[in-house]
Formats: sequence, C-alpha cells, structure tokens
Amino acid sequence: MQVTDRFHVQKLALEALQDIRIKHRWDAIDLENEQIKQARAKNKTFAPKEYSNGDTTKQLLARSRYLLYKAPSNWTENQYHRSKILFNQYPDIKTAFDLVQGLRNIFNTATSIETAYTKLAHWYKDVENTGFRAFNTIANTITLNYRSILNYFINRSTNASAESFNAKIKAFRAQFRGVKNVEFFLYRLTTIFT
Repeated sequence: MQVTDRFHVQKLALEALQDIRIKHRWDAIDLENEQIKQARAKNKTFAPKEYSNGDTTKQLLARSRYLLYKAPSNWTENQYHRSKILFNQYPDIKTAFDLVQGLRNIFNTATSIETAYTKLAHWYKDVENTGFRAFNTIANTITLNYRSILNYFINRSTNASAESFNAKIKAFRAQFRGVKNVEFFLYRLTTIFT
C-alpha cells in the first residue's frame, strides 16, 4: 500500500497508538493471570485493583480504545475521566496520543504547503525523540511520500473520489466473476459510469 493521502497517514498513526495500548493490555492480562494463579495456590480469591471509575487495569485498557480515536474535545465525561487515569498509569500512551493529535492538527490547521512542511518536520523530530518504533515507520513513510502528502494542502483535496471509483470497478468486476473480454468490460464500464 502506498501512502499518498492524509487519511492513510492518520490511520497509520492511530494504528501505532492502538498497538501500544494493546501491548499494555496483553501485559495486564498476563499479570492478572499470574496473580490469579498465586491466589489459587494460597486458596484465596483474587480481587483485582479497581481505579476511581470502577475499571480494573484490563478494563481500563480495553475501554480506552475508542477514546483514543477521538479528539479530547469530543470525549464524554466518562471518557475524560478514563483518559486521566489511563494517561497517569501509562505515560507512553499519553505521548503517543499527543503525537497522533499533533499530526491531526497539522492536517486540520496548516494553510499552505510551506507551513505544513515545517510542521511535519517538527512532528518528525518529536517522533524521533520518543523512540517509538511504530511512529518511526510512519515518519519514514511521510519522508518517502511527502510530495504527494503535501499536495493535500494545495486545495485540501484527497484521492477519495478515485478510491471510491476503484471500489465501484472492483464490485462491478466481482459481480461478473472476473473479466474475459477486456474491451467489452471497458465498454460496459463507460456506459454504466458515465
């Protein structure tokens, strides 16, 4: 997949953030399983620690999934409270969230290619300072595709219409289980979609 669009870049950043959250969740599951084993060995019942909102560590990490996709201005009261606990317990998730929000702000506020280029360079520097491998991959992808990504800032256009048209062609082709006569397929395509 070639990343040439702001939505692809933002999607990769969100996936990197979720990857960090998921790693912490697996660690929390392993730790709780180990604590349950130890409690059973001592013939005791295990009661996990609960935070002020009633979540256990596993629940906190699982229920934080959707709030990490949103901007803080769109959080509900519960999500805001959960985020404070999450970011206090896991500062690396807060750092990754700030990187995602920084990238989102670049695409939402930059008004020219020059401004966007400068802001992306600063964002790239911030990514290098964190040491997150997944975000380094995104930063390198931006570096390799910066010209096509910066085209978005000319008139805020995306390749969404081309992607939509490609999806229609694929659906049309799948409806007939492939194409044997390419000329006839192109003829049908032009008569239907023009």
